[in-house]
Amino acid sequence: MSAARRLSGVYVLELAGRDDAFAAHEARSRASDVTVVGAGLATARGIDGVTDLAFTHRASDLVGTSEPDIESARALLSAAAIDREGSVAVRAVDVRTTTGVDTQRAERALGQVLVDRGFTVDLDDPDHELRALFAGPPGAGSVADDANEGDPSPDDSAPRPDESDPISDESAGDADAADDGAADAAREGLCALGWLAAESDRGFAARAPTDRPFFQPGSMDPMLARALVNIAGARPGATVVDPMCGTGGLLIEAGLVGARVVGCDAQRKMVRGTRLNLQDALGADGEFSVARADARRSPLREGSADAVVFDAPYGRQSKIEAGTLADLVGDALAEIRRIAPRAVLVADRSWADAAREAGWTVERVFERRVHRSLVRHIHVLS
Repeated sequence: MSAARRLSGVYVLELAGRDDAFAAHEARSRASDVTVVGAGLATARGIDGVTDLAFTHRASDLVGTSEPDIESARALLSAAAIDREGSVAVRAVDVRTTTGVDTQRAERALGQVLVDRGFTVDLDDPDHELRALFAGPPGAGSVADDANEGDPSPDDSAPRPDESDPISDESAGDADAADDGAADAAREGLCALGWLAAESDRGFAARAPTDRPFFQPGSMDPMLARALVNIAGARPGATVVDPMCGTGGLLIEAGLVGARVVGCDAQRKMVRGTRLNLQDALGADGEFSVARADARRSPLREGSADAVVFDAPYGRQSKIEAGTLADLVGDALAEIRRIAPRAVLVADRSWADAAREAGWTVERVFERRVHRSLVRHIHVLS
C-alpha cells in the first residue's frame, strides 16, 4: 500500500504526533472535510496521497463509529454491510491508551463476527485488515511538542494527550448526513471501525540530518519538515521556494513529494551544502535549483512559485549582516508575497503582525515546543 492513489468516500485517519490540530491541518493538504473526532483520530473524504503525509499513519474506509467498548463495536460490525471477499484480520488499538480497552479481547470478538459471516482469518497476509480504533475524546490536554516526538505510532502504549478541531462525525450509511449518535459518542470517546486502505511511507528516521553530506547543528527534523511543505502546498508539479534554505531540509522533503524546489541563501557554504544534500536525496531525477541570494531581494520573477516555506533565523543564533532580525523577516515577507500566493514561516517568535503588514492573511499559527527555551511558531499564510 505504498503507492499514492486517490481514495473516495469517508475515511478514518490515524494521526501521528501529540498535536491533533496540527496533524489534521497537514491532512487537509491531501483530503477534504478533515475533522478530529477522537484522540488521535480524524474523519476525512476524498484523500489523495496518504503516503506523502508525515502526521497521518493510516487511512481506513470507515465502516462506522460506536461507543468505545467492545460490545458496542461488535454490534456495529454485526449490523454493517460488508461488500468484501477473501481473508481478513482484525487489529484493535487503544489509541494512546485513552480508553483502557482490552485490545486482544476486542480482536477475538470482532474476528468471531467476521467468521460467523463467512470470512476466513489470516493474521499473516490477509486480503483485508479491519482496524478497530478505540479512542478517548478529542481535546484531552493537548501537548504541542516537537521534543522527542520522532515518529510515534498509535500502537505505542505511552499516553499522549491531544488537541482537536470541533467535534463532528458522519454516518457510514449516508456520507452527507450527520450521525448525531456518533457525534455524542465522540464527546465521550468512540470506537471507529474501518477497512485499511492506505498507509503513509515512514522513512523519516532514515533521513536524519546528521546523515546528510552537509550538516549544521539546529537542522529541522524531516518529519516536521515534511508536514510544513505539505501545508505550504508541495505536490507533484508545484514549485516550492525556500529563500533561507540553510542546509536544505525543507527543500528535500518538498522534492521527495514531487515538487520542483528552488533554494536561496545569503551564505555561500549553505548554497554549496544544500546543493550537495539535494543531489544526495533526490538523485539525478530531482528538479532543483540553488543560488546565493538575499531573501529581501529575490532574483525570482513575480508569481514564479506556488508556495514559499522557510525557517527564519532564531534570535540568539542569527547573524544579520545589515539591519535587525525584524528588518530581515519583514522585508523577506514582503518580497515572497511577490513570488507566491501561499507561504509557511517558521520562527522562534510570532511574526504575525509583520506578515499582515506585508500583505499576507494569517490563516493559522501553531506553537510547538522544542525544549524549555525554544517554541517554534508556525505561520500559515495566504
